[in-house]
Amino acid sequence: MEQPIIVVDNLVRRYGDFTAVNRISFSVGKGEIFGFLGPNGAGKTTTISVLCTLLKPSEGKAIVAGHDVLSDSKAVRQSIGLVFQESTLDEQLTAEENLRFHAALYHLPLGLTKKRMDEVLEMVDLADRRRDLVKAFSGGMRRRLEIARGLLHHPRILFLDEPTLGLDPQTRRHIWTYLLNLQEQEGVTIFLTTHYMDEAEFASRIAIIDHGRIVALDTPEGLKSMVGGDVITVHTQDDETARRFAQEQFGARLLPGSSEGGFALEVEDGASFIPQFVRGVPPVVKTISLRRPTLDDVFLKLTGRQIRDGELDAKDQFRQSLKNRKRRRPH
Repeated sequence: MEQPIIVVDNLVRRYGDFTAVNRISFSVGKGEIFGFLGPNGAGKTTTISVLCTLLKPSEGKAIVAGHDVLSDSKAVRQSIGLVFQESTLDEQLTAEENLRFHAALYHLPLGLTKKRMDEVLEMVDLADRRRDLVKAFSGGMRRRLEIARGLLHHPRILFLDEPTLGLDPQTRRHIWTYLLNLQEQEGVTIFLTTHYMDEAEFASRIAIIDHGRIVALDTPEGLKSMVGGDVITVHTQDDETARRFAQEQFGARLLPGSSEGGFALEVEDGASFIPQFVRGVPPVVKTISLRRPTLDDVFLKLTGRQIRDGELDAKDQFRQSLKNRKRRRPH
């Protein structure tokens, strides 16, 4: 059996007394698209920063492409490509000049640099814009150029930290078309962090991380099977009575996160449940819908809440904890 290309064992990363990553362990196979799913502040970016040697682990071990992130960090960096959340392109340079600068940092021979520039620009559909200044590029074009730059030196692993953050849905779909094509063409392993459920579906396996801990790790379908049956969303004139009726008469399971304006249930067979429920429930049903479980439902079941965009990242949480301690400190 082939050795995993990434091995993480009991990894911990602290910022002062705040633990951003709390004893996580997992491995990633060669050529795999591995998704790290969770809200902002869950520990995704901290983990990817440790794996890319940008942060040192507080405890535990991480092996990337056969190299220890602590003792062999230079070899790790030579083996990986990285696309950050925030753009790191020089807007005053052309696309080609940005790539040449990256090639120089990785000591690529001139002959190989030109060949790889042609290949990666063609791959992300920017060959005809190679001499244009980056400041004239759209957000999607910049993202594609950053992906091309991350691939320029033939990395074995491409790390993508929220690769489509802030992009519109159509541009996000285009980015994923390029990513899936390059994964097939180059055979590169992709390690992806995201809080977008739809793009997590592209991963062959997903680790769900929350508050620094991995709460589940499986294929997308395997994770969704954890939820069980169909998800029914109901809004009636008296939701409390309707909830009780569904649970007592049908054995329906109330899903967490329900609100005053409706509630969600898990039932084994939604198609047969709905007509029986509507005929029998005392309150008038305003709306009712059925859908198959999604990764949102998985996250809700595992954490008791929905994934959120607006949480603090690990460093901001650490700063906030320091402010709170100062406020509590007696004068």
